[in-house]
Amino acid sequence: MMISRFPFTPVAAAVLGLWIPFAHAQKSVATETTVTTLETVTVSADASTEGLTKPFVGGQVARGGRIGILGNQDIMDTPFSSTSYTSELIQDQQAQSVADVLRNDPSVRQARGFGNFQEVYIVRGLPVYSDDVSYNGLYGMLPRQYIAAEFFERVEVFRGASAFLNGAAPGGSGIGGAINLLPKRAPNEPLSRVGFGLQSGGQTSLSTDIARRFGPDQSTGIRLNAARRDGGTGIDRENKELSALSLGLDWHSRNVRISADVGYQDHKGTELQPSVTPSSSLPIPTAPDAKRNFAQPWTYTSEQDTFATLRAEFDINDDVTAWAAGGQRRSKESNSLTSLSLTNAAGDSLSSRFDNQRKENISTGEVGVRAKFSTGSVGHTVSASAARYHGEERNAYAMSGAVIANNLYAPYASSAPPANLYTGGNLSDPQLSNEVLTSSVAVADTLSFAQDTVLLTLGARSQTIEQISYAGYDGIETGSYKKSKVTPVAGIVFKATPKVSLYANYIEGLVKGSVAPTTANSQPVTNAGQVFAPYASKQKEIGAKFDGGKWGGGVAFFTTTQPSAFVQNQTYGLNGKQRNQGLEFSLYGEPLKGLRLLGGVTLINAEQTQMEGAMTNGRDAIGVPRQQLNLNAEWDVAGVRGLALNARVLHTSSQYANAANTQVVPAWNRLDLGARYLMDIGSNRLLTLRGRLDNVLNTSYWASAGGFPGSNYLVLGAPRTLVVSGSIDF
Repeated sequence: MMISRFPFTPVAAAVLGLWIPFAHAQKSVATETTVTTLETVTVSADASTEGLTKPFVGGQVARGGRIGILGNQDIMDTPFSSTSYTSELIQDQQAQSVADVLRNDPSVRQARGFGNFQEVYIVRGLPVYSDDVSYNGLYGMLPRQYIAAEFFERVEVFRGASAFLNGAAPGGSGIGGAINLLPKRAPNEPLSRVGFGLQSGGQTSLSTDIARRFGPDQSTGIRLNAARRDGGTGIDRENKELSALSLGLDWHSRNVRISADVGYQDHKGTELQPSVTPSSSLPIPTAPDAKRNFAQPWTYTSEQDTFATLRAEFDINDDVTAWAAGGQRRSKESNSLTSLSLTNAAGDSLSSRFDNQRKENISTGEVGVRAKFSTGSVGHTVSASAARYHGEERNAYAMSGAVIANNLYAPYASSAPPANLYTGGNLSDPQLSNEVLTSSVAVADTLSFAQDTVLLTLGARSQTIEQISYAGYDGIETGSYKKSKVTPVAGIVFKATPKVSLYANYIEGLVKGSVAPTTANSQPVTNAGQVFAPYASKQKEIGAKFDGGKWGGGVAFFTTTQPSAFVQNQTYGLNGKQRNQGLEFSLYGEPLKGLRLLGGVTLINAEQTQMEGAMTNGRDAIGVPRQQLNLNAEWDVAGVRGLALNARVLHTSSQYANAANTQVVPAWNRLDLGARYLMDIGSNRLLTLRGRLDNVLNTSYWASAGGFPGSNYLVLGAPRTLVVSGSIDF
């Protein structure tokens, strides 16, 4: 990679330009200002001896998080890059989903699934599907399309490949990173909270969060969360509906800890604004008014999920701990969708109706043991685990062909055509379409030298992936494979000073083979349903971390190489490679009293290599911007007790929507503003009022290109959206 290709100067100027007014303004704020705050309580993350890692100063991120098989670790002790966003940040920003939380992360951008509304998270320029978001360390337990924020205590983002740490992601993504959600647990003090809210478009929300601890030493905890949202959004005619319920239980004795979670989510949407596929022969179209809806009135999506997990941990002695965990999820989806495929510069389009019925049955589990001991002056923390995952997908679909007319800039309704041109399976009784089984055994040793100033982690995971395809969507097997591979890891941390850690790692990613999609460019793919063998990626990374007490940060340089799969001449295949190289800078904490900062800059060069057809060799990969900047600032207003204001700036540079780099998606910037006010309303009741205005300038922009490998569909950014909410603790 040519480092000189990264435009450091504009990014540095932007960071400096944002920092100076914040810092200068804060000098005039009286440091003695008192702000009403909620009482700090201790929450246990799961059935583990470590519990939650402590929040960093400012409360927006934690001091560490789960590093797969290695367990919870302080950020300064691990040879990897990660961030754990706290429930305080989630509540203060009124986040409704995982994507809302990850808008604070400069290494992550949001996209969508292929032809649907599945949340996709682009980490270091590579997708993490919502299928592959783990829940308390277990894959496949969470809703596939959309994950409500009410389910989790923290959002942990691991940057980089993680096949050794977490095992291969069963959904076929995770090369660029991993996302883990931690469930809510009952705090030490009783919690009774009722929340309410209103959003642009008339959407209303109501929620409750109740927790208690019982028994000797408060050993038993129960926490109940329920949420209901319903109504329009800031986009014309778009409507969303959510019902979510979760119950978390935990119990502990002197040497045993057990926790369990049960959750249910019902998520529906009608006339959701769809994605747009640009014409291959024309430039990227100008983004239309973000509020204008070009969805057809008969389109909808519906998903119901039920899941349950159980985790137990047992201290064999003071130095050896064993654990076991397992879970199941049952889901069903129903959709009638269409996206715009543009035919000319005026915004005219032709597209297909796509109906889909899908069911999933997922079961997963793991067992492990961790031991600490010394050999002479060298300390050891040895971890070993075995894991298994089984997922069954039942699917059926029907398409109309490209017969639906519309216009991007002056949308109009078309009648729903019969979806009978291309079909697969029986919509009223979907049969097996895909089956994935994974199993693995992993072992690692973290060696500590020189009074714990040098930490060396070595390990390997033997992973087996078995995939069975039922291309006819009739439950009759048409192809399968069963492949095994060992993925190693090596990482080192050198604590140069109590405030500075230097690190380096080599780690690999491993994903199941992809399945050729049914259609591309509104036309059937010639090898639809073909299953490809698993493939591995390789990552190298070096970096430094700083902990100044009041604020912290880090810098990382990484390179990741992986095969590229996409449709070429209406045939899907592994047609080349992609190499992502980049630099990440992060900042968090409370450098000045009453001023909290969170954000950073990511610079990426995602290059296509060894492509079939030399015209695309050396060109940028689809949908990966060169620059991403996020900066969130929150400050307590002097003289107004309980009032805090916040602002967030997002910048994403231009990106390409085709492999030849002839279609350029313009750069975009977004400003979000918010406020929070806490007040005591008597009788031990605390009222918290929050308001947030996203996309203050009402900018219309294409937020992403692609999301599914090799695809170039565009997703329009959300219009100006006002969300106000309140909660009462009593």
